[in-house]
Amino acid sequence: MNNRRFSLMLVPDEGRVRSLRISTAALVACSVTLLCFLSVGVWGGWQLYHADQKEREISALQNQIQMAQSRYAEQAGELQSRIDADHRQMAVYARDVGTIQARLARLDALGSKLVDKASLDSAEFNFGLQPAFGGPRLAASDVDLNGLDVSLDRLDSRLADLDVQLAAVDYLMEQKREEHAARPHAWPSEHGWLSSNYGFRADPFTGERARHNGVDIANRFGAPVLAASRGIVTFAGPMKDFGHMIEVDHGYGYVTRYGHMSSMTVHVGDEVADGQVIGRVGSSGRSTGPHLHYEVHRYGHHLNPAQFLPRG
Repeated sequence: MNNRRFSLMLVPDEGRVRSLRISTAALVACSVTLLCFLSVGVWGGWQLYHADQKEREISALQNQIQMAQSRYAEQAGELQSRIDADHRQMAVYARDVGTIQARLARLDALGSKLVDKASLDSAEFNFGLQPAFGGPRLAASDVDLNGLDVSLDRLDSRLADLDVQLAAVDYLMEQKREEHAARPHAWPSEHGWLSSNYGFRADPFTGERARHNGVDIANRFGAPVLAASRGIVTFAGPMKDFGHMIEVDHGYGYVTRYGHMSSMTVHVGDEVADGQVIGRVGSSGRSTGPHLHYEVHRYGHHLNPAQFLPRG
């Protein structure tokens, strides 16, 4: 009987085994469910990370686009500034061309008048003809700037040619004029007094030592400016630092200049007499007050005007 009880005790309870199997299945199910939740969580986290990375990349691209747009706007502004500067330079070139053409016309008229007065051979000194010149033909790619530069170069060449012809005319005319009539000798303004001498002086604007190639004659504003000798007007107009300036060629290499005037009464090509009014005292150009700047040149060299001024 005891053996039977022992054998019964060794036999497992079927209910407990079934319960254990159910518990194991539940545990497996829970584990699978937990793994699914974990997988979903990891996937979701990776998706969020990926979306954040994409957003950062988009933000970086937007910043690059904004920087590129800013650089483009800056470069466009610089380009527009250069275009505006080129337009202004073109306007300056066009104005210079017009000025030089006007000077050419006046020089042609002056040359023709000199040829007539000197009874020279018009075939040799024909100021109406275009001077002959030549050179290699350049391709369009060899031209640095534009047609205005070429026009300026040609006009400069034309002016140089006219200068040579006028020098020859002046040389021949010298033989028919008396030197004492050509030499400047008159006081170049009505009254006034010598306020600055020829030579080195302290610059009135900077105070530094500077050369003064003429003399200054202080006078009232509007006082008459007089030709120091008879001659022909070779320049009448504005000049840097000199303001309104007149240049008179007296022959024999003598040339006088009158600067800082307020107005002028003669033009290029006019023949002026000894002591004739050619303008009015002013303070145009680089000037501190009304006065006349007076220079004397001979064959292109500066001379001390004091030796040509009357005594007393």
